[in-house]
Amino acid sequence: MARYTGPKTKIARKFGEAIFGDDKSFEKRNYPPGQHGNNRRRPKKSEYAIQLMEKQKAKFTYGILERQFRNLFLKANASKGVTGEVLLQFCETRLDNLVYRLGVAPTRSAARQLVGHRHITLNGEIMNIPSCQVKVGDVIGVREKSKSLEVVERSLAVANHDLEWLTWNDATLEGTLVSVPTREQITENIKEQLIVELYSK
Repeated sequence: MARYTGPKTKIARKFGEAIFGDDKSFEKRNYPPGQHGNNRRRPKKSEYAIQLMEKQKAKFTYGILERQFRNLFLKANASKGVTGEVLLQFCETRLDNLVYRLGVAPTRSAARQLVGHRHITLNGEIMNIPSCQVKVGDVIGVREKSKSLEVVERSLAVANHDLEWLTWNDATLEGTLVSVPTREQITENIKEQLIVELYSK
């Protein structure tokens, strides 16, 4: 499947925040990319441009392409609850995102690669679909043969397992989705209402 493989710092600078994680290059130049750097006069953004930027930020953050993201929105719109919040909950409960949240991978793209290369199990079965929606009570684990992978060991060594909606077992290298995260528990700086307004036009 097509994925964005271009310069990540440029995208982070476009949105004004390090959406792909720690980035030393972004810290040095945390202004929008383009000729003349920070001295360039930038026109005021329209309402549509602001909404579009927010949608693009969410897509880049979670590594989701347009068609998949729109399908998630339609599914969220048909669900009970606040559409924007449900949309973010769908993004958060994707398998690749949960592998990242559990600290098994250092980034979401690395998590997607681990899933795609069959290193991750879901309820004891190998699962290689990164977009798979995980349900409450499901157990995500590292495949037995993959527990000694350097990327997994390095990531788990610095992982922070303090999310209330996820539990982690260091002995078995397994994590469980205890509950769907509330909006307050989702730490991403995304204004989901702007995305809802954009798709509702």
